Amino acid sequence: MYEYGEYMKILFISLGCDKNTVDSEMMLGILSQHGYEITDSEDDADAAVINTCCFIGDAKQESIDNILQMTALKEKGKLKAVIVTGCLGERYSEDIHKEIPQVDAILGISGWDKIAECLDTVLKDNKKPLDAVGDISSKPLYGFDRLLTNGGHYAYLKIAEGCNKRCTYCVIPYVRGNYRSVPIETLVDEAKRLAERGVKELILVAQETTLYGVDLYNEKSLPRLLKELAAIEGIRWIRILYCYPEEITDELIKTIKEEPKICHYLDIPIQHASDEILKRMARKTTRSEITERIKRLRKEIPDIALRTTLITGFPGETIKDHKQMIGFVKEMRFDRLGVFTYSWEEGTKAAEMKGQIPQFIKRRRRDRVMRLQQMIAWDKAKQTAGEVMDVMIEGKLVKEGVYVARTYKDAPNVDGEVFVECDRELMSGDFVKVKVTGSREYDLVGEVIE
Repeated sequence: MYEYGEYMKILFISLGCDKNTVDSEMMLGILSQHGYEITDSEDDADAAVINTCCFIGDAKQESIDNILQMTALKEKGKLKAVIVTGCLGERYSEDIHKEIPQVDAILGISGWDKIAECLDTVLKDNKKPLDAVGDISSKPLYGFDRLLTNGGHYAYLKIAEGCNKRCTYCVIPYVRGNYRSVPIETLVDEAKRLAERGVKELILVAQETTLYGVDLYNEKSLPRLLKELAAIEGIRWIRILYCYPEEITDELIKTIKEEPKICHYLDIPIQHASDEILKRMARKTTRSEITERIKRLRKEIPDIALRTTLITGFPGETIKDHKQMIGFVKEMRFDRLGVFTYSWEEGTKAAEMKGQIPQFIKRRRRDRVMRLQQMIAWDKAKQTAGEVMDVMIEGKLVKEGVYVARTYKDAPNVDGEVFVECDRELMSGDFVKVKVTGSREYDLVGEVIE
């Protein structure tokens, strides 16, 4: 433990996706080991760290707003240092220093392991530390003890960094580099440590999980990884996010089907259902190929819950293209679905395309898809009445006297919940059997059965 950090308090702001959450938890672990205390109070903090995102315009603006808020506190003398980490820092380090000179240092996606050293330099030596950006081809940072931020009964396991797909709307390959898998033995060791700390659900994340291992083992190795994780004592659920449809193999389907710890749940971001728009996006599938994969999954695993994401208002999207999306959602009846409006991002091919669509049309089309999905989701929720399901307890609403839980169909923070009635005391992370007695739009209502 460094003596410099002792009694110094850090306000840590984590923005963006769950992959960023893993980086944040590792940084928090590093800071704690070096004697820094973590606070959520601006008034108590000696310094602030903002782990930023720049995936879409709204995320970029949120990151900038937080940086400006923290540097304003520094100008007032309430903070001694402001450090920026993450994607926005990686992509716009020069611009940030030029426009917001109060930022002391920027640590990119492969430099955040220097966070304690960086704060030491500012707080002890009163010097400007060096940035650590630009190295987006190095091995993924891993192996640091994490300070879990979500209660400790579930944790994200980031299995790879970067992406090779080069979708025309996406900046991730330019910010986080090409696809780099974390070795299986490293991930298994991490999962064992998490299980020993009480984690019962592992949620596998990457920009794309289905390509895991191709760079290390010359083959898709997600099924192999899943089997090794499933053998870890204490883990009850394993959930897989970000599966590109063209990379879902029969072997992966078989593994999900046969391994009882793997949730019958897949997140499959398809983005659109018009072949013309999919081609303009540089996606690697057609509507018919996506349909075939979904039908195969549902045939092999009848109770599988499928989540997807769509983008409305992509450059050149016609009314016909939008109607194809509507028809596809009606046909597929996804269990979970999110819709984003197309976000113009500088440096991408889509940003230079003709046919940019006004924001109000993007939003109108998004709202139309979401209204349809609401009807589908509500109908599916009603159909679960009378079913008995295993759920994981997330917490308790004291005033209402009910517990909040999740089923295998629900990833935290993005999907639905179950409001559970129970006479006995339950703890977060407990698994109980619940009989569904009703529904509230996206959410279910149930009671514990012995």
